[in-house]
Amino acid sequence: MILFREKEVFPLRMIFRLIKPYWRMLTVSLTFKSLAALADLFLPWLIAYMIDTTIPALRMAAEPDLMPLFQLGGLMIVIAIVGVILNISANRKAEYIASYAIQGLRHDLFAKMENLSARQVDVLTRPSLISRMTSDTYNMYNATAVMQRLGVRAPVLLIGGILMSLLLDPVLTLIMVAMLPLIIVIVYGASKKGIPLYKRTQEFLDQLIRKLREYITGARVVRSLSMHDHEISAFEHANQQTVTAELTAHITMAKINPLMNAVMNIGLVLVLIVGAYRLASGQAQIGQIIAFVTYFTIILTAMMSVTRIFVLSSRATASAQRIDEVLDMPVDMQDGSEDVRPDPTRPLITFDNVSFSYNQKESNLKNINFDIYQGQTLGIIGATGSGKTTIINLLMRFYDVDEGAILIYGQNIKDLKAAGLRRRIGVVFQNDLIFADSIYGNIQFNRDKITDEDIEKATRVAQAEFIYEKEHDLQHQMAQKGMNLSGGQKQRVLIARALAGKPDVIVLDDASSALDYKTDMNMRKALKQELSTTTMIIIAQRIASIKDADKILLIDEGAVIATGTHQELMRTSTIYRDIARYQLGGDDA
Repeated sequence: MILFREKEVFPLRMIFRLIKPYWRMLTVSLTFKSLAALADLFLPWLIAYMIDTTIPALRMAAEPDLMPLFQLGGLMIVIAIVGVILNISANRKAEYIASYAIQGLRHDLFAKMENLSARQVDVLTRPSLISRMTSDTYNMYNATAVMQRLGVRAPVLLIGGILMSLLLDPVLTLIMVAMLPLIIVIVYGASKKGIPLYKRTQEFLDQLIRKLREYITGARVVRSLSMHDHEISAFEHANQQTVTAELTAHITMAKINPLMNAVMNIGLVLVLIVGAYRLASGQAQIGQIIAFVTYFTIILTAMMSVTRIFVLSSRATASAQRIDEVLDMPVDMQDGSEDVRPDPTRPLITFDNVSFSYNQKESNLKNINFDIYQGQTLGIIGATGSGKTTIINLLMRFYDVDEGAILIYGQNIKDLKAAGLRRRIGVVFQNDLIFADSIYGNIQFNRDKITDEDIEKATRVAQAEFIYEKEHDLQHQMAQKGMNLSGGQKQRVLIARALAGKPDVIVLDDASSALDYKTDMNMRKALKQELSTTTMIIIAQRIASIKDADKILLIDEGAVIATGTHQELMRTSTIYRDIARYQLGGDDA
């Protein structure tokens, strides 16, 4: 249900699109609001009629009949009660519409985020996306709800109050109307300044969320390095920036109400002075003056409501622009239309002169060339930051190559359906995630085709038999990020998750770094015995983990500086030979 396609400039356009599916309920709600506002407008007129007509008639009557007075009072009570009931009902409907409309907006925003490329996520940043999904959508919720409650009521009270006042006394009404242009200038000027200020506030909120995520993620590191005070100081700096920006915006918008009150109160004083002269000269009656002052109060309240709408609109405009920035982002990675067509005569994976840069300034990969066939094992080794994980990011098509091509069985991955491509590749990333779920849920991961037998085999190959020693074995509950497991246990669960899907290609990105040598060796043997037809790509820091690979790539600064088997590299590459002798020892390492 993607609701948004066009560029949104003002939140009203977005709000209209949000509430469009609920137009029947909205019609009822706005009708109730209008009737309740009319009821409020009718009461002062009845008061004036009672004071100027009904009560004088009773005084002049020889035998006063109080029934007309009671009937008029009863009618006023009924109108007031009906107005309250209509208002309550309309407000409930407004909240219902706003809640479900913003639910749709969050759905669309999340769906769009799911379809953003990794490069687009890097540009927007994850903290900013979190802020847009939470804070900005909440601002839109407030605006949607308030505009329904006040968007009709305030104009009806404002225009209706002026019309009713005009019927009571045109002269006094002109004094009151003369104040309105000045109020409009005040509201417009403050709102124009408020929109960029609220947008700046949201940007500082992004930074605050980023700092908070960093601390929560790295809390143990912070404590272990005794950097608690530094982190508090850094968070306080981000917090203070957000508060300062928010106060600046609020102070700017807070000027509206006092200035409006001053203008309207000046108008009220003028009305009372002129009204007193007109009352003394017999051109007005007491009931008219009282009703007129009541209408003046109603109009003032309506103007306050309009001001509140403008304040919320200013904040919602900033949020709508940020939300639209995501929703209107063009698709920069078109999904392919072809299915993978396995062909054993062709290499399963081919990197053909691939070059890539994350920031389009510095090359992260340069002229990468290699191919591997079904059932072969590719080992990749190199210094930290040399580009090893980038190769996997490109293979999974999280990013598109800048130059060259990546082929699967001779098909360019740009032509393949991304879902079909990724189902054939089981990946254990360097910093992979354990979910707060059972071990079974983490391995099966809502993939319907995975059976209990698949999970049993995956755990066996991944050397994860420790699972069955846990209470409730596979149903043992994992803490968030697997905090109740050791590093090696987490890695084995993650490897089991990748293996359970029976992929054509297994990618282990430094996935055995926390395993002891014996467990690592046993797992590599099990992989070779049980998954002999599965292609494997192993990224490792230890040569022992890739020693038996059919092909090894030695990468440095984004370029392949040596390739071959372990024995070939020991003969031809000084760098590889030095690493091997340092790690394994001996001349025949």
